Amino acid sequence: MQQITPLGLSDEAYADLPLLERLRRLVTSGTYPPGDPMPELVLAQEFGVSRTPIREALKQLENEGLVEIRPRVGTFVRTPTRREIVELFQLKESLEGLAANLLARRGPTSELATLSRNLDESDAAVHDGDTAEYARLVHEFHWTIVLGADNAKLAEHYERLMNQLAYHRIVLRTIERPGRLLASNHEHRAVVRSIVEKDAIGAEFAMRTHVEASSRAALAPADHGNPADSEPAHA
Repeated sequence: MQQITPLGLSDEAYADLPLLERLRRLVTSGTYPPGDPMPELVLAQEFGVSRTPIREALKQLENEGLVEIRPRVGTFVRTPTRREIVELFQLKESLEGLAANLLARRGPTSELATLSRNLDESDAAVHDGDTAEYARLVHEFHWTIVLGADNAKLAEHYERLMNQLAYHRIVLRTIERPGRLLASNHEHRAVVRSIVEKDAIGAEFAMRTHVEASSRAALAPADHGNPADSEPAHA
């Protein structure tokens, strides 16, 4: 079986990415969870490069808020504060709401066929309880709408936001909460229904409602254990 790398990429596709993007995906996918060290020497050996490009890439990830470089100690995956999570979700609600609005105004586009297929595959994933596949489809669903808005600046800001939220690893945790998998799927259908009907205001409202529900799940205390030790989640 072909090995799958962070965010569902094949070995070949992952290897073709620039070093910075490969390191970024190790963090955002949860391969390196919050608090984990990212030693320069280990990463240099893993990617077959010197420590200099690794160090430069880690500095960029620090600028993006994904890692923390502690002088004379090392580099660690950064854990966002609760306030940061709240603020990032507020931005997510605005950006995705706008994207849904803009896509609905565009009329028939190729993205509608992608969304229709995505919903069918999501139904199957929910039926099978396949959370890994559903998480992949969530990623595709939201990005399809953002790209379908046909606004380059919106997509640019959205990508940075998703990296700071470490979106993929958060999805995986949230959809394991009781009832969230099915609810998320129903919310996706409500968004697409309004987009297909060219109801821009309805599409924006449905998307904002979905993101707001997701943020509540993300910030809810863990069902068991120490909530402070649990990572926020989203879907």
